[in-house]
Amino acid sequence: MIWRFFLLLCLLLPAVSVAVETPRGYYSQLEFLSQGQRLSFGPFVGYYFRPENGADLTRLTFRCYNERQFYTDQLPADELLFEGEALLSSLPQVRALPRSEARIEPVFFAAAPPQWLQVRPAPQEEFVHFHSAYDFSGPSYTGYWLRHQPVRSFIYNMGGRVGEESLLYHQAVLDEPQRFPHIIEFDAGPTGR
Repeated sequence: MIWRFFLLLCLLLPAVSVAVETPRGYYSQLEFLSQGQRLSFGPFVGYYFRPENGADLTRLTFRCYNERQFYTDQLPADELLFEGEALLSSLPQVRALPRSEARIEPVFFAAAPPQWLQVRPAPQEEFVHFHSAYDFSGPSYTGYWLRHQPVRSFIYNMGGRVGEESLLYHQAVLDEPQRFPHIIEFDAGPTGR
């Protein structure tokens, strides 16, 4: 009878998926003050952030994992996809913040005010993703410009949820950060916060 239990256990173990453990020294969510405003950043599926210098949150390193195959269905769940850096920045308030029922409202570069694109850190051709912080009322103009360095090549297809017609779909190529979608994301924060 016990051998049946162990046989069943051996058959089931490979199917059990364990979530990515937060890498040592990294955080899935950050909270900070910016211009007198208390802001939060994260959590996002598979992203983990670490300040480069102690408690200074203006410059971060990050890792992005394929948690639950959220970003690609070509690689196993929980594989490391990107490493990179994130630099704190505030977008000029040249237009109202987009509001949406969804947590994240994207603005692709073609629809973004030029003033937003001009505040990208150098090298600008590599910092092509901005993700806003949020407060109790929703997204903020303050957030991080991210530079994604792929650690392997794969098709970024949101786990098979988007196809070639999507602006998110792209071929991630080892050490080519400019291929990441050119996008500004306004984050209202997780529901139930």
